[in-house]
Amino acid sequence: MSDYVIKGQTGDWEVVIGLEIHAQVTSNAKLFSGAATAFGAEPNTQVSLVDAAMPGMLPVPNRECIRQAVRTGMAIDAQINRFSRFDRKNYFYADLPQGYQISQLYHPIVGEGEITVLVDEKDENSAKTIGVERIHLEQDAGKLMHDQHPTMSYVDLNRCGVALMEIVSKPDMRSPAEAGAYIRKLRSILRYVGSCDGNMEEGSMRADVNVSVRRPGEEFGTRTETKNVNSVRFVQQVIEYEAKRQVAAIEAGEEVVQETRLFNPDKGVTKPLRSKEDAHDYRYFPDPDLLPVELEDEFLAECRASLPELPDAKRKRYEDLGISVYNAAVLTAEVENARWFDRLLDAGADAVAASNWANSVLPGLLNAKEVAFDDPRNTPEVSAEILAMVDKGEISKGQAKEVFEYYLDSGDSPAKIVEDKGLKQTSDTGAIEAKVDEVLAANADKVQQYKDGKQALFGFFVGQTMKAMQGKANPQVVNQILRAKLDE
Repeated sequence: MSDYVIKGQTGDWEVVIGLEIHAQVTSNAKLFSGAATAFGAEPNTQVSLVDAAMPGMLPVPNRECIRQAVRTGMAIDAQINRFSRFDRKNYFYADLPQGYQISQLYHPIVGEGEITVLVDEKDENSAKTIGVERIHLEQDAGKLMHDQHPTMSYVDLNRCGVALMEIVSKPDMRSPAEAGAYIRKLRSILRYVGSCDGNMEEGSMRADVNVSVRRPGEEFGTRTETKNVNSVRFVQQVIEYEAKRQVAAIEAGEEVVQETRLFNPDKGVTKPLRSKEDAHDYRYFPDPDLLPVELEDEFLAECRASLPELPDAKRKRYEDLGISVYNAAVLTAEVENARWFDRLLDAGADAVAASNWANSVLPGLLNAKEVAFDDPRNTPEVSAEILAMVDKGEISKGQAKEVFEYYLDSGDSPAKIVEDKGLKQTSDTGAIEAKVDEVLAANADKVQQYKDGKQALFGFFVGQTMKAMQGKANPQVVNQILRAKLDE
């Protein structure tokens, strides 16, 4: 049970959350036409006669969109329905030229599945499994532009007919944190699979947020649906605001109205858009222009064979290599980072050292130089070469940072930088031991103080030895030799 509780004036309340995620399918064309789907195109430049609902135009299903929906379902271990069907959802709006939307109500392409999330990435015990009720395919609508003319609204049909997967969760989430973890995990899976780019800022992934409240353990309350929320942070704000608003209303003796609401991100509040009853008058019926979709064994086998290693499997593999739960979670969250890290491992880097470098050291170095992660200079092979020199004792961890910074500036190889800058440290025990002996002989009084119990002086001896070696001694070897000589 979630520990997220809304403290009302009459006691504790629990929030119940369900999410409907609209994910734009990665495809070379729209769901039922060959029109392009590039983001940011000039208005009405990506519209076919089918999208514009010209008389006599017939839709033709895009095989790639069906394939991507099936692959997504397989990635969450969902039921894949061999038989599915498209329906017409009838409603009238200026950006919907057909007067109906083609969707899947009665026979969706994907049935029940589930997604396991870590609510707290640092806590392996915070895992929670959230049910997915269905995934269906549908067309997007166009867009009304209200700011182009003082008295008229313009219509842009570029998005009309774009393929969407609507991924409907079960009402299994009980806190904003769980909802945030669910969206991040689902986005990660979609990006691994390649079925959606997950870009919420561009609208290719957005959420309808269903929220209700109840006394813990009681029946579900009346829910509201907040439409088209386009960031994880905003989804969490919607949940917090709606839960508190509904509790306040119920405790004031009011009824929560089942309705559709909109979120105002500037004010952090939701406001009513329209009432919503259980029975919609959408007059669904099977689309007469489209045959049912029947999936063959060969097609399903090809879909399954095309799936990559998914986030959970990759994270488990990393943990088996000794990488911490947190580091493994961070490394696998974004598919580009995970693929980069796999190349780092393939180049021979030690898994634990590589994970600390990739998660803790590298981001800071790149940010300091204002270099993007996907910059061509940031290759795993260069990082592997630097980590190998650290592993061999040729440079220290601190020098590794210097080498990478010099590399970003010059483009020279790490080996050349170490040689040219004189950064190579020595692990020659004979040379280090000779300098240690000199330091101890020159500080006999401090040696006696150390032996009398002043252990803090050990750092002084290390510093003096490193100074005598001009910073080029392997610190580990210096420590080992000093310990042996001081404790004998």
